[in-house]
Order: sequence, then structure tokens, then C-alpha cells
Amino acid sequence: MGANTFLMKEPNVATKLVIIGLPTSGKTTVFNALTRADAATGTFGSSSDEPNLATVKVPDPRLDKLTSMFNPRSEVQADVQYLDVAGIAKGMAEKGLSGALLGHFAQADALVHVVRAFEDDSVPHPEETVNVERDIETLDMELLFSDLGVIEKRLGRIQSTIGKTRGKERELAEREQALMEKLHASLSNDVPIREVVDDLDEDDHKLLAGFGFLTQKPLLLLLNLGEDQLGDVGETLVADMQAKFGKHKVAVDGIAGKTEMEIGQLDPEDAELFMTDLGIKESALGRIIRLSFDLLGLQAFFTVGEDECRAWTIHRGETAWQAASAIHSDIQRGFIRAEVMSYEDLINDGSIAAVRAAGHFRREGKTYVVQDGDIINFLFNV
Repeated sequence: MGANTFLMKEPNVATKLVIIGLPTSGKTTVFNALTRADAATGTFGSSSDEPNLATVKVPDPRLDKLTSMFNPRSEVQADVQYLDVAGIAKGMAEKGLSGALLGHFAQADALVHVVRAFEDDSVPHPEETVNVERDIETLDMELLFSDLGVIEKRLGRIQSTIGKTRGKERELAEREQALMEKLHASLSNDVPIREVVDDLDEDDHKLLAGFGFLTQKPLLLLLNLGEDQLGDVGETLVADMQAKFGKHKVAVDGIAGKTEMEIGQLDPEDAELFMTDLGIKESALGRIIRLSFDLLGLQAFFTVGEDECRAWTIHRGETAWQAASAIHSDIQRGFIRAEVMSYEDLINDGSIAAVRAAGHFRREGKTYVVQDGDIINFLFNV
């Protein structure tokens, strides 16, 4: 049996990116720019717990090329879901973020912090001046305070019950207590959890799994530029912030949110002309998604055929057996082997038959580490 038997039963799971920002950062404008949505802007950090939500397709020229080669009945791109949540004002985390807001954060694979870099007298900044570095540090502290609050509550519960436990339950409580104390010490020194988790062992990672700490999540700092900052000015600002804040699992990029939103409202020909006039080489959507995927350690593999050509998203380093579950759990359960060829070999050789003739067609087992752009057919038996 081949993979296509189950392709329509379990859809791709969308990568979830939650957009956050201080009031007047323009995060909803950026949301509209990235998703081609028309969510209301100008509410300046509305306290509503209802997020703006949109799912967009991941542009991948490789999939487009495969579709042109196989002419299938359908092409299925990977998905990215953006949530634009309520603005976070300075001091909110110390009072405690709402349960609804924390629930939205818990869904996030990564956070996208929109940082105001544009000047606009009609939209006054809460701090009266635009200062990118200050605003990054302000929201970083809000996320940090939120995590500290969660940890302190958890430590209080552990300390109140640990004396009543025995045996393995006591050992688990003591282990969790030690972990929470370590993370508390890290946060108290302004070190986010994402910078220490790689040093933790597997058991500690299991303990962390249910908490969804905000400073543990990968972070994309997205500078919201004005049209007058396109080009060298914006690129220099991004480079400066990358040098200062671009640490482990933190990336920095720029987007002219208002301009990109306007481009998204044009028809393709007019949009291309507008972008050319402004010196914008590509829409921000594809670039931001690629950067987000790189930040999350994600990659794509493909399945192809007459019925469908589809992109599947997995983490770098995952095996063929793990990749099979992205399509369907039955394929993983009944895994026999994977028939693999690289995208480059298929394009260069011209057809599957030519790939076979050139010796570029491989049969791999469960432990094969999937490479970005692999084209795979899974053989399985259930």
C-alpha cells in the first residue's frame, strides 16, 4: 500500500504563530499584511480576549514545480495559523494575564512580537516616543513576569503538599520543585527559559510540557517599519536589533506593515508594480514564514502522484517513521519502508523513471533521517 491511500483522512496540522505587541505597535496591521485579512485596526491594544484568527498557505515554489510535473487533481500546501491577540500593556503581567490570553499563548508554536519602529503623530506612542530597543525590553519583561508568576504559584502548591507525599510521588514532587527553583533563579536574572531548556534532561522536559511558559517559546521580533524606512534605514535597524537581541531561538526581521497590508489589497499585477516602485523584492508573507520555520526547526517533505501533490511539515532531524505519522498514524503503525528521492534529483533527472535509472531512488528504513525537500512514498501494511 502507498501513502496516498490515507492522504485525505488526516489534514496537515497548522503551525501556530501568535502575534503579540504593545499598544500602538501596529500588530493587527501586520496580521492583515501577513494573512490578507481585513481585521479592524486602530483599537490601540484592545483588551478583548477574542483573537483575530487566519490560516494561510505556505508558499513553496518546489511544490508548485512538482504540481506542474505531475498535474494532479489537487495541490495541498502546508498551513500556518496566525492569532492576533489582545495588546499587552506595560505592567499587565504583574497583575496577571487573563486565563483566556494565556490559553491563546499556550497554543503557540512561536511568538511573533511586533515592535513599533514607524513614526506617526496621529497614533501617539504610550511612552510618547518611538524607541524600538526599549519596547522590546518592555515586552520581554512582561513575558518574564508572567512566567515568574506561574512558577511562584506552582512552588507554593508543591511546598504546601510535599510533606504529605511518600515514595515515587515524593521523588517526583522534589524533582519538580528543584526544576521550578532553577527556572525561577534564571528568570530572576532576566534569563528567559528558552536559554536554559537545552541543558535539561528528558524527565525535566516532560515536567515542563504542560506549562507552556512564554519565555520558553521561540520568538520572532518583527520591527514594524514605516514606508520611509524601507531600504538601508530599515535594514540597518534590523541588523542592530539582531546584534543585540538575536540570541538562542530569537530572530529579528522587519516588515512595513501598513505598506504590505495595502499591497495585499491590490490585484497581482498592480501589487507587483507597487512593490517594484518601493524596491520590495518579495511579499513579506513568504519571508516571514521561512524565518519562522527556521526558528522552529521545521522542514518540508513531499508526496506526489496523479491524485495529489502535498507538502508536509516536520521537525528537522525526524526519521522516516516519525514523518509517516504526519500523514496518518496507520502508516506509521504499519511502516514497511520509505521510497525516497530528493527534489533536486527529480528536477535534474526529469522523471521518476529517470531518477531510478540514475541510481538516485532509495529504499530507506524507519531510522532514515528525512531531509528538507525529500519526496517520499511510504509502503505500509495494516
